[in-house]
Amino acid sequence: MGNIVKERKSRPVNLDLQTIRFPITAIASILHRVAGVITFVSIAILLWLLSLSLSSPDGFQSAAAIVDSFFVKLILWGILTALAYHIVGGIRHLIQDMGYFEELESGAQSAQVAFVITGVLSVLAGVLVW
Repeated sequence: MGNIVKERKSRPVNLDLQTIRFPITAIASILHRVAGVITFVSIAILLWLLSLSLSSPDGFQSAAAIVDSFFVKLILWGILTALAYHIVGGIRHLIQDMGYFEELESGAQSAQVAFVITGVLSVLAGVLVW
């Protein structure tokens, strides 16, 4: 009985994060998750703002004054953009679950389409907020 020694195959290891290039499908998937987290966290902010606005006429005036600032409008625009991307990405994933756009090339094209649709929705959200 001889000694069985498993040899490790030497493979390149790239630890320089600045040189790693993700495919567009990976970027779309990661951004979909990030947009989901942003949407989830923003629910608390939006519910607080809704509660304040419904509490009394003074509360409504306070909420309106808060929403009137540029910084808050920018945050609301970001929340709406994240929500739009999460919805568009979710629809894209549902379509892929039905068996469409699963190939590498068509998956990359569907990710690009999702980015374009989100860009249009983001501009519309900006018009809505401002």
